[in-house]
Amino acid sequence: MPDVDKQLYLSSSPHIHAEQTTGAIMRAVIYALLPACAVSVYFFGLPALWVLLVCMAGCVAAEALCRKIMGREQTWRDGSAALTGILLALNLPPSTPWWLALLGAVVAVVVAKQIFGGLGYNPFNPALVARVVLLISFPVQMTRWSAPSPGGSGLDALTTATPLGEMKTAVMLTGQLPSHSGAQTVDYFVGNMGGCLGEVSALALLAGAIYLFWKRIITWHIPLSFIGSVVVLGGIFWLVDPARYPSPLFHLVTGGLLLGAFFMATDMVTSPVAPVGMIVFGTGCGVVTVLIRLFGGYPEGVSFAILLMNAATPLIDRYCRPRKFGYMPRKA
Repeated sequence: MPDVDKQLYLSSSPHIHAEQTTGAIMRAVIYALLPACAVSVYFFGLPALWVLLVCMAGCVAAEALCRKIMGREQTWRDGSAALTGILLALNLPPSTPWWLALLGAVVAVVVAKQIFGGLGYNPFNPALVARVVLLISFPVQMTRWSAPSPGGSGLDALTTATPLGEMKTAVMLTGQLPSHSGAQTVDYFVGNMGGCLGEVSALALLAGAIYLFWKRIITWHIPLSFIGSVVVLGGIFWLVDPARYPSPLFHLVTGGLLLGAFFMATDMVTSPVAPVGMIVFGTGCGVVTVLIRLFGGYPEGVSFAILLMNAATPLIDRYCRPRKFGYMPRKA
């Protein structure tokens, strides 16, 4: 009998495998999003919980039904569909009607994911595709924001404007920022403001991001380049005209910047694989976000920025590939 331990095996790359499984990664990201989910329910009550449940159930059901119709192996148990549902819900207003949340779940799973072959083959982030489709198709429902009511049911919440929407309106009408702009930074940081479920609490998102770094689910390249480019570019405009352009701190604690930088732009499927490419990708996301926020028609630009850079990912991967071990470039 040959000694099995001493046999030589020849195989193609990759030769090193991570211990993490798809299911473990999805569960870790879901755990990291739980603080943001809890804060959204605290500030917006039962409507926020309802949106979360409808989106999660809708995504799981859509994936199971779609895979059954296509005659393919069921994949909803790996947690990716549930994660897509949570991310979609965190990109929706608390007052989103159930039918719109369900429609978004179908768009995310069927149109943006399963049509391309399922997890690992989708070129764009499914939750962001659904958000943009809903925002363009149903602008009234997607821009109706509820005022936070900490600890309440949220069923009788008043409508309000988001800080970014208020800034955009004031600049368009008067050419200047609102007089109280920047005076509510602490409220913005903890989540006491109007906005999408996942946009309101920078504190909860940072807690989840620390968990992802600790579990080594994400690296620093995309979040730091994304946030850093927003701070640098936003800071330049602010220094030029502080009466018209908001401060970098305002950019950080309002809108979906932190949600996008830590949880959406870092999607392993739709972002570059090499560290240099990740930095290019994150920087592009930040630049586009600032330009849309300051000069675009929408007050928020994170979703559009990430989707645009998703489209550029194959090109970035092509020109930012790491040099092969032992490879020497030809001399001219």
